[in-house]
Parts: sequence; C-alpha cells; structure tokens
Amino acid sequence: MSINILWDQQRPEGIELPVARMIEMILGKETGLVKYPFLVDGYDRDRNQHDAQQILDRMQDTLTRRYEIAGPLLLITPRDLYVNGCDFVFGLARPASSVAVVSTARLRNDYYGRVPDDTDLVDRAAKEGAHELGHLLGLGHCTDPECVMFRPRTLDELDRKRKVLCPVCREALRPWEG
Repeated sequence: MSINILWDQQRPEGIELPVARMIEMILGKETGLVKYPFLVDGYDRDRNQHDAQQILDRMQDTLTRRYEIAGPLLLITPRDLYVNGCDFVFGLARPASSVAVVSTARLRNDYYGRVPDDTDLVDRAAKEGAHELGHLLGLGHCTDPECVMFRPRTLDELDRKRKVLCPVCREALRPWEG
C-alpha cells in the first residue's frame, strides 16, 4: 500500500520531495505525490483559519470518491487549521476515510518571529505528516514524547519528537506492513 501526498497549490516551494522521503523513512512505507485539482475550503473569516473537518469532508468527497485515490491520502497546506474546541491544530486525520491534512502555517519559524529555516519546516512537516498518516494506518497517540505518534500541543513539543516510531508503535504498525 502506497501513501499518497497532495500538496496545496500555495505550498512552500522545494520541500515536497524532502518531506516525502522523510515520511517514507519514518513509516517505512513508499510515498507518491499526487496532483489533482483541489479547492481548499472551510475558511472562517472571523478566525482567519480553515476548518480542518471541512477540508477532510471535501477530500473524502472529491479525491477518494471522484478520483478514486486508493490508500492513505495526506494533504499538506500552508493554511492555518482549527477544529471546534481548539485554537488550532497542526493536523487532523480521519482514519475511517483514510484522509488527513497537515498545515505548515504554525510549523514555520517566521510564524513565531524566529529566523525562517526550511530545514526546520521540512523536519516539522515530515514529523506531523507521519503522525497523521500513522493514524490512517491504525496507530493512536503515544505517551513517549520522542515518538512521532506523541500528540504535540506546542511547537517545542513537536521539535522534541524524533523522526522515528517508538518500539511499541513500530510493533503496532507491523500488521499493516506489506
């Protein structure tokens, strides 16, 4: 089973391949970049953010049904995301539909007034992408703060994670390998 990655048209340039390769390394699964026209909707003017649930709805309806994309599908977008009850989310997965979305908005150093660094952005996007894809492959959140499947609530927690699954999560992923 291949993992499909779709990049938003407004994506940061030049990070697609490094992020895909890092996700492959973390999960031990082949990735493929898919190119389909996709309208990112769910914009909330009052919040200046996009509703991640609405994006997943559109992905499920358009990409998995109309274009019949098989296997896990991850959208990476620069748009800031939220879900009801949260100020923001780095990403969100819907395992039942095999779709997930990750935002690079809060993964960028300049969002926090830090010096921009594409290396940091690639590292964070890969870890968060692997995290959401891990949910699509049947993994839950992990209590090990260095595991990719740990749920980060801050950028510092995300940075503390390593680009690996802990032994428990790696073993849990084993039945999905093939």
